[in-house]
Amino acid sequence: MTKEENQQRIERLKAIVLNMPEKPGSYQYHDEHGTIIYVGKAKNLKARCSTYFHTEVDRYKTKVLVSKIHNITYTVVKSEAEALLLENQLIKQFQPRYNVLLKDGKSYPSIAVTKEYLPRIFKTRHIDRKGAMYFGPYSHIPTINGLLELFKNLYPIRRCHQPMSKDGVESGKYKLCLEYHMKNCLGPCVGYQSHEEYMSYIQAAVRILKGDTAALRREMMAEMQHLAKEMKFEEAQVIKRRYELISAHQEKSQIITSTSHNIDVFNIENDENIAYINYLHVVEGAINQAFTFEYKKKLDETREELLVRGIMDMRDRWGSEAKEIVLPFPVELPLNNVEISVPIRGDKRQLLALSELNVKQYKVDRLKQQDKLNPEQKAVRLMKEIQEHLKLPTLPYQIECFDNSNISGTDAVAGCVVFKKCKPSKADYRKYIIKTVVGPDDYASMQEVVRRRYSRMIEEATPLPDLIITDGGIGQMNVVRAVIEDELGLQIPIAGLAKDDRHRTHELLYGNPPMTVALKQDSALFRLLTQIQDEVHRYAITFHRDKRSKSQLKSELDTIPGIGPKSKQALLKVFKSVKRIREANEEELAKVVGDAKAKAIKGSL
Repeated sequence: MTKEENQQRIERLKAIVLNMPEKPGSYQYHDEHGTIIYVGKAKNLKARCSTYFHTEVDRYKTKVLVSKIHNITYTVVKSEAEALLLENQLIKQFQPRYNVLLKDGKSYPSIAVTKEYLPRIFKTRHIDRKGAMYFGPYSHIPTINGLLELFKNLYPIRRCHQPMSKDGVESGKYKLCLEYHMKNCLGPCVGYQSHEEYMSYIQAAVRILKGDTAALRREMMAEMQHLAKEMKFEEAQVIKRRYELISAHQEKSQIITSTSHNIDVFNIENDENIAYINYLHVVEGAINQAFTFEYKKKLDETREELLVRGIMDMRDRWGSEAKEIVLPFPVELPLNNVEISVPIRGDKRQLLALSELNVKQYKVDRLKQQDKLNPEQKAVRLMKEIQEHLKLPTLPYQIECFDNSNISGTDAVAGCVVFKKCKPSKADYRKYIIKTVVGPDDYASMQEVVRRRYSRMIEEATPLPDLIITDGGIGQMNVVRAVIEDELGLQIPIAGLAKDDRHRTHELLYGNPPMTVALKQDSALFRLLTQIQDEVHRYAITFHRDKRSKSQLKSELDTIPGIGPKSKQALLKVFKSVKRIREANEEELAKVVGDAKAKAIKGSL
């Protein structure tokens, strides 16, 4: 690889990192053959991956790794704990060359609840679904140990390893062990504790493991408060520790679960020309493949048709034989002995939500990348969005926005900002001093400015805007329409941007009568409209401040004939203020500016 090719590779990788989300997840580095050579986890994907490409990186191993990277992929999750679990699973799946520490096949532990007559609860790294239910895995070992300790303190469940049957208990086959004498067990093996009571303990523990802890936490909180009132702080601290352990248990992984053994998960997002389909493959309760693909639309395919095509392609490409497919909506698949699930709750719903999160993030990242590579394409896309939302006859190439600024009607001004191709065209900005309006009348001021602006544009045959936006609601739109359509006879679309009680852009209004246009507040179009409104407000208020500052700097000396800036400066240098100039006699003034000017000053002041 030449030096130029290597530089191009680094710049391409930096561009990928620049578009990565600031969310937790796992990232994968690929070599020139597409093989995964490193898997990492991050609380913030963008921040973490950017550290590999800093010029000050001096670790030799990091430099070697970076020199081998040709592509970066990533999977977004909801927490740092989930990122850790996913990283571990992917490392075991792909055995990346530069991940050394986790190549031993070691897995995170789970909690097993056996299916015996007298079930046991214990920590294990081995999964045998026939003999037990499993909860986890847990990335935080103190949490799993704390839960087992919690069960020990709350429910005296047997901890011996001997399998026990109903017949064995009834025939007296078993004997009491040391755990009974240490009061860690109530002796269900010999009938000292009823089977019903023992099973109630197991069911309560399972409720905790499933996250059904609200009632238990309320009971613990009440007990803590009761103990604190009785000044039993040490006992209250013990209960507090158990309460915190149960709360920490809620961070159990949502993306890797023992209940989902071998399934495929798909989700889809699409736009005008491209469909994005995410695929997660779950084996033995853990994600071992996560990909997002693009499909270019050739005809007017429906979401269902596109998703079916993606499912068939990806299952064939990766050789999946999963008997269950989880989807966001039902479709008909040409597959035999395959169950389609559309979950609304539970672990599978969490997996579907994760797939949705990744496909949406991929779509956003791709659009960002395209916008940076081709700004013209972004501008056209935004103009098309405005045209579609407002049903405009043409693309809004030129957008103009107006705003007024005054204080109780004094120093009233207005500003007009112009955006061309969705970018500020500052050479076309215009400032207006209100001339015909007396007092604080925003509507009349807006009409004056609009009338002056477009009357002149008609006279000079200047191209008129494709869209006018007022910085205000229905009232502003109506007064502008009265000038544009009724007085000037123009047919220019008029929209309004209303703000909420916190003075933030709240909604777009359009039509006659004006109606709210539905826009997502996190969309690029809404951000553009917010930029336009903020820009016209900044422009108008800056002009108003400048004008007000100049008017405040004027003094009585400015109204005296023959007293120019130099004379004014000389007088103020000697007398310091207009008041002292007024109190000085004509002789004292003459020493500074001469007899003629001194006489004029005394006559005026």
